[in-house]
Amino acid sequence: MLQGLKDVPRVVWLLAAGVFVNAVVSFTFVFVFLYLTGPRGLGTAQAGLVTGIGGIGLVAGNFTGGWYGDRFGHRRVLLAASTLGGLTLMAFPLLPAAGLYATLPLAQYASGVVRAANSALVAVTVPEGGRRQAFAVVRCVSNGGFTLGPPLGALIATGFSYDWLFVGDGLGTLLFALWTARVVPARGAAARTPATGPDGVPDRGLWAELRARPAVLVLLGAILVTDLVYRQQYGTFPVFLADHGLDVRGFGFVIALNGAVILLLELPAAVALRSRPPLPVIGAGLLLVGAGYAALLAGAAVGTAASMIVLLSLGEILYKTTATAYVADQAPEHAVGRFQSLYAGVSVSGVVLGPPLGGALYAAAPGLLWPLCAVLAGGAGAAVLYAARRPARHEPSPAPETGSQPRAAAG
Repeated sequence: MLQGLKDVPRVVWLLAAGVFVNAVVSFTFVFVFLYLTGPRGLGTAQAGLVTGIGGIGLVAGNFTGGWYGDRFGHRRVLLAASTLGGLTLMAFPLLPAAGLYATLPLAQYASGVVRAANSALVAVTVPEGGRRQAFAVVRCVSNGGFTLGPPLGALIATGFSYDWLFVGDGLGTLLFALWTARVVPARGAAARTPATGPDGVPDRGLWAELRARPAVLVLLGAILVTDLVYRQQYGTFPVFLADHGLDVRGFGFVIALNGAVILLLELPAAVALRSRPPLPVIGAGLLLVGAGYAALLAGAAVGTAASMIVLLSLGEILYKTTATAYVADQAPEHAVGRFQSLYAGVSVSGVVLGPPLGGALYAAAPGLLWPLCAVLAGGAGAAVLYAARRPARHEPSPAPETGSQPRAAAG
C-alpha cells in the first residue's frame, strides 16, 4: 500500500494535514441544532428552518466554488472562503438570534466553497492516474478528523459553553487558511476568462463539454439519486430504529461502524483498485449502497442495522473517491473547477433533499421506504455500469498545436 501512495505529491499530504486539523474542530454542524434550541432559545420549528437554510447554503457553495476557482484561481478562492467562514463562525456568539438566519447560511456557503475548491486543488495538482489515491488520502484524514471532533465538541460544550464550539471551529478554519497559504504554492498561469483557452482558441461552454462526455452526465445523475438514498442513514434510519425499540446508543454503535470501516479500508482499496477502470468500480459501489438498504428488509435489529451500515460503507469507499477522481480526469483544463463543483454539489444534495423526501415517505408508507431506496441506488449503479460498456464519445477541447501545457495549481 505504501508503494501505491508514493504517487501522491507532497503538497497533497501537507494539504491533507490541514484538512485533518480543520475536520477535528468542525464540530459545530453536529451541535448546531442543540445550540439553537438550547442556549439560543429557538423553538424546534425555528431551529429546523435555520439549519435547513444553512443546508441550502452548503449545497450552493459546493455548486459554485469551482466556478470561482476557474476564474480567480482555486488557491485564492480556498483562502478567501476559509477566511470568510472562520470569521463568520467566530461572530456567532455575538449575534442576536435573528442574525443567525443569515450568518449560518453564509458560514455553510463558505464551507461548501472550501470543499469544492479543495477538490479542485487536488485535481489540478495531481496528474491523471494518481488522483484516486490523492482523493482517498484527503477523504481518509477528513473522516478521521470528523470521528474525533464530536466527542471533543461534547467536552467543550459541557465543560465550557456552546459558544466556544463556534470560536474553536472559526479559529480552526482561519488556521486552515493560513496553512493552505503556506503549503500550496501560488504557481500556474494567471487567471484568465473562461471564454478563451491558453492558445487563444475559444473554449467550449460547460454544457457542450458535458454533452461530449455522456458518461459524466450519467454519473452525475446517478450520484444525485444515490445521495438522496445515502443520507437516509442520518434522517429516517434512526427514526426507524427507534420505532422498533433500538435506542440512541444502538444507533450510535452502528453509525460508528461507518467511520471505522472507512478508516480501515479507504486507502488500501484506493491503492488496490487504482488500475481498474473507474466506472465499473463506481457502479459496484452504488449497487452496494442499494444492497445495504435492502438488508433492512430483514427487520430492525442490531445485526441487520450493522449489516446495512457495513454495506453502505463499502459502497461509499468504492464510489466516492473513484467518482471524484473520474470527474477530475474527464474535465477539460479550463473547467476543472466547474466539473468538481458539479460533482461536489450533487454529492451533498441529499443533505437538503433527503430529510424532507425520506421523512414524508416514511410518514405516509414506512414499509415502502427501504425497498425504494434499494431500487433507486441499484438503478443508479446499473446506469453507471451500462455507461461503462458504451464507447466513449469524448472529444477533447481545442488544444495548442505545439506541445501541451501541464496543469498547475492556479493561484
